[in-house]
Amino acid sequence: MFGDLWRFDTDQFQGLDWFRQMMDEFFPETGAADIRSVPRGSFPMINVGSTDDAIRVYVFAPGLTASDLDVSVQNNVLTLRGKREVPTPKSESEERRPYFRRERFSGEFARSIALPDGLDADRAEARFHNGVFEVLLPKREELKPRRIEIKAA
Repeated sequence: MFGDLWRFDTDQFQGLDWFRQMMDEFFPETGAADIRSVPRGSFPMINVGSTDDAIRVYVFAPGLTASDLDVSVQNNVLTLRGKREVPTPKSESEERRPYFRRERFSGEFARSIALPDGLDADRAEARFHNGVFEVLLPKREELKPRRIEIKAA
């Protein structure tokens, strides 16, 4: 009897999708992108993890090379700076084509990430492989967890 109350026609929600898309295009710099913790358009995307020995930062920057990214640490803040170029059009007709949607970021960028206290920035390392940069920030020895042996009394 009430089964039809739970069925929704998808056409009812198309207007909402259109409205959300129009708002995204009108206000491109506001709001968070999906479930991400950074504003839409932030580049590069990062993951930060912690182990007993170090903090590891993974920087996802496809299309960049090791020379395109500058990584520095000062006062427990990791700063990533660089520039991502726009691919050049192959022909004059391709250059004049209108874009319906353009999501690839190009130009200069900078991201800063606050890090916890107790890192040894002098021993920091950075590696690069297939568009993923890994920044390893070792923890100082005195802050690493130590196993305490229990002696029988």
